[in-house]
Amino acid sequence: MQQPEEEDRLSVLMDDVLLSILRKVDISTAVRTSSLSTRWRQLPWLLPELSIDVRHFLPVPCPDSIAANDCQQAMVALTKAAKCLFAKPQRKSTITTLQLQLYLISTFLSDIGPLLGDVIDSGLLKDLDLCLLDDLKPGDSSELHMLQLAKDMYGFFNAYPSVFGCLTRLSLHGVCFIELDMHHLLFDCCTQLKHLSLHYCDAGRRSVWKIDAPNSKLSVLEIDTCCFERIDLVCLPELEKLHWDTWVSEYIPLSFGDVPSLGELKLSSSLTYYNTVFKLSELLHGTTSIHTLTLDFQGENLWIQPEMKQLSTAFNKLRKLTLRGIFVEFDIIWTLAFLEAAPTMEILLIEVWDHACSAFVNDEERRSVFAERKNPQWEMDFHCSKNGLLKELQFVGFRSLEQQFVFIRALLGRAPNLQTILLKGAEQCKYCNALDTKSCCSTESSFPKSEDEQAMVARRITDGKSSPRVIFHE
Repeated sequence: MQQPEEEDRLSVLMDDVLLSILRKVDISTAVRTSSLSTRWRQLPWLLPELSIDVRHFLPVPCPDSIAANDCQQAMVALTKAAKCLFAKPQRKSTITTLQLQLYLISTFLSDIGPLLGDVIDSGLLKDLDLCLLDDLKPGDSSELHMLQLAKDMYGFFNAYPSVFGCLTRLSLHGVCFIELDMHHLLFDCCTQLKHLSLHYCDAGRRSVWKIDAPNSKLSVLEIDTCCFERIDLVCLPELEKLHWDTWVSEYIPLSFGDVPSLGELKLSSSLTYYNTVFKLSELLHGTTSIHTLTLDFQGENLWIQPEMKQLSTAFNKLRKLTLRGIFVEFDIIWTLAFLEAAPTMEILLIEVWDHACSAFVNDEERRSVFAERKNPQWEMDFHCSKNGLLKELQFVGFRSLEQQFVFIRALLGRAPNLQTILLKGAEQCKYCNALDTKSCCSTESSFPKSEDEQAMVARRITDGKSSPRVIFHE
């Protein structure tokens, strides 16, 4: 006999559970579920948070170099998905957050713009997270191309001004602002903007970006490989996080004015012949609330000058300090200057840079950009002052090298309440993994793996004492 058709187990679940499942898949998959049964038909239009990413519509596997036709086809598919999800009368519930990532191609912006405008004007969209991508890789993009992207972006915002009303997060790639009023667009027009990311953007050669926006709601600013000679933060009262990765400047790259909320600062760059070495205290002048600081030297010479007492004012609230990209052959004892300048520090993270991939860089090409690596020489008077609040040391890239033991033992002498030492192996590097090498590490010493090796390292560090606890994590 034919058994009665039973409803599948998923379909009998409540809407909230099914929507939670749909949030975990890409939007094209979520839309296709509407054809499963009448039970699923309306579910994609009930999702309160939508993420529509053009990269989900690219061929799989996605090649490193994306063909122009693939970008076009991906935007066609994205536009169809957006029309489907925003269509009336299916869309009745409010979209609390829309994450929209698309290629900055003018022919498709004229299709996406009206869709966004309608859903915003009808009150169905609260917050918009917009990412405008460049369809070319950064190294392949010419100045004319970047100028055209800026014109297309400006034309899009001018044609659909209602976008400004709910734009809370904006990410731009490969845009040249030399012919636009950058400050007016990002701060006078984007009045609701809280998170701004710029990738491979510029405003002309050796330009200075001056930000004076007392009414801005911006809390996060991320700059990645942008050609600014300097950024002057004159006034950003709600800025909490600032990340700047890779700059080229003959001057101190940053200056601070009225930034009372700034608590997290991350600076990452390699020292080239085109950069200057500066005093960190001068860059931090004007900051009063930094509690988390990250400095990444990307395996090259340090771009900060030796100093200690001068940092005390800027470090008076510092709780976590991260020092990354220290070349593996450098001594690390100089980092104790920061420990004395920051008596409130609770966590110190040190990462040494040891990559096999660097050995494959052409020597002549390297010498044209970077100076020969020299061990930091910080001749400082380290007093016997103690840091009573430091509780944890994290050491990434530990290799049982002598200078690493010297540093840790010296730190123990200045941090009597240190509770935990976490020793980690080298972090994975996609360029090292692509080589025919067993690990990222280029030195002969390796991370202690066996219990005997780890016990020997722990005894050498603590001299047999039970505190601090030494933890190994490969």
